[in-house]
Amino acid sequence: MKEPGTKKVRLTEVAGVVRSKNAGPYELTFDIIFNSQAEFSAVVRGGSFSREMIARLYGVPLEKVYTIIPYPPAKAIKITMERPRPSGNLGETDVYGAQQHGPLLDLEVILEGK
Repeated sequence: MKEPGTKKVRLTEVAGVVRSKNAGPYELTFDIIFNSQAEFSAVVRGGSFSREMIARLYGVPLEKVYTIIPYPPAKAIKITMERPRPSGNLGETDVYGAQQHGPLLDLEVILEGK
């Protein structure tokens, strides 16, 4: 049941940029940049992003999700996790880590206070 003052939307409705890239050869970073300060703040208040959620979404152990950092001056959330395989390693398919953000695109987030 939806609580008063909350709204659920797809992440892509409130974030203009959802991208991934390497953070060195052993880590991936995800940048989520919101359309407005109000949407950024509402998502942060809603608590949709947690290490547990990212671990489930990407099918990795919790300890492989290192940080989730909201950065208000940029209206952004940065997530850092271990790469499944090091960049350029045998069997690795995305040397730049630029195509790993896909699972985030269908994510529903809670806007608290919207």
